[in-house]
Amino acid sequence: MSVDTPPVSDVSEHPVSIARRRRLGRFVLPTYSWLVIAYLVFPIAIMIFYSFNRVVGGLQLVSFNWNGFTDQWYRQWSDVPGLTSAFWLSIRLAVISTVIATTLGTSLAIALVRYRTKKFRGRVAIEQVLFLNIAAPEIVMGASLLGLFVTLNIARGFLTLVLAHAMFSIAYVTVTVRARLSGFDRSLEEAAYDLGARPLTTFRLITLPLIMPGVLAGALMSFALSIDDFVTSNFVSGSNPPFPVWVYGATRVGIPPQVFVFGTAIFMVGIGFAVVSIVLSRREAR
Repeated sequence: MSVDTPPVSDVSEHPVSIARRRRLGRFVLPTYSWLVIAYLVFPIAIMIFYSFNRVVGGLQLVSFNWNGFTDQWYRQWSDVPGLTSAFWLSIRLAVISTVIATTLGTSLAIALVRYRTKKFRGRVAIEQVLFLNIAAPEIVMGASLLGLFVTLNIARGFLTLVLAHAMFSIAYVTVTVRARLSGFDRSLEEAAYDLGARPLTTFRLITLPLIMPGVLAGALMSFALSIDDFVTSNFVSGSNPPFPVWVYGATRVGIPPQVFVFGTAIFMVGIGFAVVSIVLSRREAR
């Protein structure tokens, strides 16, 4: 008994329809991408634009009515009491916390990659703690750190800020460096050992240069998180607030135009770092 097989229908799509779909995709995807970029950049552009706005009136506060172009606020960037000191406090805080977080995060990433469960019995627990550190809301972290510092009778100030910023940055550095180490060729280190190099020399001359892009990426992320942080800093800052906390306090009265000047400077420095990173990545790809 033979079974007749149904004829295979021609499911091939017409070439005209395929070309039309490709043209539509070439239009929709770039348009969507540029709209997202514009949505992200628009507030920054407004900040830069109004940093050149003249203020008409007695109080030198930000006005969103265009009163004319001026570079006065860039010449008087340090004339607002407390703003300049808060900005430099944030810079010092970001640098110190970045050094601590990068050192500890890189060491932790190497330990998590090199040592498996039998040699590193707390490995799974540490990985879960790192995940919780990233996933936990900042308000929970800030409130818990405040309770810890009050319980230990540690006065809120620069020390508590450094401890808090280094703590939440370690997880990000660890994850970034660990991703770089996942494809690391251990045979290079073994060759150095065979040639008589000691572990510290091997790490300094072989391991560290190879994982340096990941270390720098983690350090830049740590620095950006520290400069940007408001919630945790608001809990543990004390009487000397960093830049984001100071700006939030100033909004109750009015924002001085110099805040936009500092914001523009931070943005331009970030653009500079991004350009340098792109250039170095292209050179490494060659």
